[in-house]
Amino acid sequence: MSEEQTTNGANGAAPAQPAGAQFSVEKIYVKDVSFESPKSPAIFNEQAQPQLNMNLNQSVQRVGDNAYEVVLGITLTCTTGEDNANTVYVAEVKQAGVFGLAGFDGNTLDALLGTQCPNVLYPYARQLIGDLIQAGGFPPFLLQPINFDALYAEGLRQRAQQGGEQPTTDQVGNA
Repeated sequence: MSEEQTTNGANGAAPAQPAGAQFSVEKIYVKDVSFESPKSPAIFNEQAQPQLNMNLNQSVQRVGDNAYEVVLGITLTCTTGEDNANTVYVAEVKQAGVFGLAGFDGNTLDALLGTQCPNVLYPYARQLIGDLIQAGGFPPFLLQPINFDALYAEGLRQRAQQGGEQPTTDQVGNA
């Protein structure tokens, strides 16, 4: 069977990616983590309806010729009370990874850094947020899946509306 695969490649079948293009996950790690529950233990006796607010951000930094650090930041804030003035808890995670990307054009590189890398990191951040909340004495909470492809497409649309150009590999670190 491996002989067939070699033969198919030799017949000039169109590769799924540009020749020599490589995407690899070099390292996954927690860059920063924080959990605060400023009104504990009194907050455990409150019966108010909690409100959740999630803030999602991403940063990219080139760390080598073909290596990029992508940091996916998630902050989940739970509040109660009038105007959500009482903070129940704040869970913040910065899940990071170093990704090897070589042989891609600028637009493809930008798309991979903006979609595939956060897709790899999100399950780790999601699990850590859930564990932090539960360890803080609150009911288990699982973040819903996020469509990073749609978020990236929306970001491109907004940049186009503002008359900005699509980022090149040099601009990726400022995204």
